[in-house]
Amino acid sequence: MSNKSLKEALAHRRSYYAISNESPISEGELKELIEFTIKTTPSAFNSQSTRIVLLLGNQHKKLWEIVKDTLKAITSPETFINSEKKIDQSFAAGYGTILFFEDESIIHHLQETFPTYQDKFPIWSQQTSAMHQLTIWTLLEDAGFGASLQHYNPLIDEPIHRQWAIPAHWKLIAQIPFGTPLQTPPEKEILPLENRIKIFK
Repeated sequence: MSNKSLKEALAHRRSYYAISNESPISEGELKELIEFTIKTTPSAFNSQSTRIVLLLGNQHKKLWEIVKDTLKAITSPETFINSEKKIDQSFAAGYGTILFFEDESIIHHLQETFPTYQDKFPIWSQQTSAMHQLTIWTLLEDAGFGASLQHYNPLIDEPIHRQWAIPAHWKLIAQIPFGTPLQTPPEKEILPLENRIKIFK
């Protein structure tokens, strides 16, 4: 891990699409990074509803074959060529992929227990997942990885649940493919802060 402050680590976090299948840390350190996130990231009503699946090696590659097979069946040949190239040269070329799920059985239990907020729990669940995504994404980059956040769900939900025997009540939210970065992403545009922040005193 680096010696960056939290502010520095967050500022450094970017979307890396050019990645290799090498890792700057051991599998044990990677597992510890995920476990740390699960233990320390907050959740609404302390629901702890986020579920993580880590895919490495051939399992990682299998995921992106599933994505390509799914896209090939629903897109034109011309469109698929571009999608296949992007997947092969970026996501599938990485070291691994982290799948983010939310356990809907917990959400449903909270809705029954606290009916006043029943329409809010699915929203809070998404917010919980987002905090886990940002935490893992930032920690991955702090460890020397390049990563990006992807959303091929719900197109790939069924084959993923089938391939890895994922419980039916786990809802797929996002995917983070990661690997050693091969190039620095371009500078990103930051919209004027005065249009995004209001301070009253």
